[in-house]
Amino acid sequence: MFDGPEPIYIQIAEQIRAQILSGDLPEEAQVMSTTQYATTFRINPATAAKAFAILVDEGVLEKRRGLGMFVAAGAHERLLEEHRAAYLEKVFRPAVEQADLLGIPRSELVSYLTSSPATTEGTPR
Repeated sequence: MFDGPEPIYIQIAEQIRAQILSGDLPEEAQVMSTTQYATTFRINPATAAKAFAILVDEGVLEKRRGLGMFVAAGAHERLLEEHRAAYLEKVFRPAVEQADLLGIPRSELVSYLTSSPATTEGTPR
């Protein structure tokens, strides 16, 4: 399950963020406890706790005393905004810079984006 090069706690945090973005973990939904994570994925409970602490610090999860961890209100929108900004900076900006180097006019890029079969009125299918 956690076989990436990143530390397991980072992979857990990314997995939870992805579940929130996809809607699999809606806002206000309860998240598995650190003990449940440890048992389910056979990891140290401190590893799961470290991932949860990161997400609490980011405002993605909130701890409710005596109840557990829950997806914070506004977490989906916050993550969506962060991921959109990161996409534009890491993927789109370099693509536009490469197009500039190749002499592709911006108008041609806009035309390509708006006529691409993968989109309908700017919304992914």
